[in-house]
Amino acid sequence: MLLVVDDDLAIRTSLILLLKKEGFEVRGVGSPDETFDILKTVTPELILLDLNFSIETSGKEGMQLLQQIKKRYPAIPVILITGWGTIDLAVRGMKEGAIDFITKPWQNDYVLQSVRTILNLSQTWPLSGSRKKLEQQYHFENIVGQDPKLLAILETVGRVASTDAAVLITGESGTGKELIAEAIHMNSKRKSRPFVKVNLGGISSTLFESELFGHVRGAFTDAKTDRLGRFEMAHKGSIFLDEIGELDLSSQVKLLRVLQERTFEPLGSSKSRTVDVRVICATNRNLEEMVAQGTFREDLYYRINLITVKLPALRERPDDIPLLSEFFVNNLKIIYQRPNLRLSPAAMKWLRTLQLQGNIRQLKNLVERTVLLSGSDTLDIADLQRNLSGGAQPSAQKNLPEVGAITLEEMEYQMITKAMQFHQNKVSKVARSLGITRFALYRRLEKYGISYESEDA
Repeated sequence: MLLVVDDDLAIRTSLILLLKKEGFEVRGVGSPDETFDILKTVTPELILLDLNFSIETSGKEGMQLLQQIKKRYPAIPVILITGWGTIDLAVRGMKEGAIDFITKPWQNDYVLQSVRTILNLSQTWPLSGSRKKLEQQYHFENIVGQDPKLLAILETVGRVASTDAAVLITGESGTGKELIAEAIHMNSKRKSRPFVKVNLGGISSTLFESELFGHVRGAFTDAKTDRLGRFEMAHKGSIFLDEIGELDLSSQVKLLRVLQERTFEPLGSSKSRTVDVRVICATNRNLEEMVAQGTFREDLYYRINLITVKLPALRERPDDIPLLSEFFVNNLKIIYQRPNLRLSPAAMKWLRTLQLQGNIRQLKNLVERTVLLSGSDTLDIADLQRNLSGGAQPSAQKNLPEVGAITLEEMEYQMITKAMQFHQNKVSKVARSLGITRFALYRRLEKYGISYESEDA
């Protein structure tokens, strides 16, 4: 049974009719007292709670009711109902234990999507326990590893994939965030629909609207034809917003609008378009810290992370390093037509000792570079060492300046200039080796006055 709590009879009736039409058993009440009368006799699977119970829009009564519900019945998930102008109330409610929020006027599809998602996630699922059992249930062909941390993540991915829950994937650069996003899409009901990837770190704020929402002919000087935006391309499918932590505040507001209302206007158009997408975001930055610093909107943060998947660094699962290395070698056998390629047992053991600050991406580059430059089909420790970049030293203590001998900015400047020299000023390679986006690197190059040649996005 679902419980709708709203003092407005028209809104309460609309929600009850919508949910009953979809086969849910629903009851409605109009006050906090009626709410607890119901809760004394039955435990609903989900509560939809309006935050305002009077003409006043402070949300005080609704917030108090939420607090009482979560204190007495903490296991019942609560979806908040609020107006667009009072989203800050919903954010406060999320901190108090609400699981999601919808804004008035709502879209029926979004309400039903949110309800189904939360009911699905609240179910108890048996753990698969092994990689083999996971493979029998889901499609994880491109994800290599058997570490318990990874298996727990795949278990979560399998569970949330069948819902439309917004997922935030976090982890260091090179840990495989894009692969996890693809796995979520490929195990979802939307798998036959588009999976659109967007690197937000590579889109300037001036191009943000055009890239994501499209534009109409004549919207700006070079807009000679209409152009579809990434959201419209992903209609009925999934959109992967990588490096979401790189968005500036003005772009964050525009993104929140489309995530909230599921509508947008192409640049230069006054006609709204509706879009149905599953949103998956990723970042290597600490968004909670950014929220505290005021550089990332709190309401957007709560909108994108109904489910958070944190990927471990490769050095935290060293037993998977040989498996990944062998996987890369087997692929390279076919690509370079060298069927006898192999890593020696000693090389396998040595690879496990690497810190690999660039994680899986750095390991792949090391193996491929060694294959290309080695004349032997059996790759040994010495072959790998010759192609080891500075960021993948064995786990012995690295030489660092004494504390107080150099500032963080001076160290950053030295590291960037060293990387620019090593990679012959190729910005893409420098950014990858430093574990940051090109956009972030451009900012630092300008900050320190380091000359460079711009590359196309």
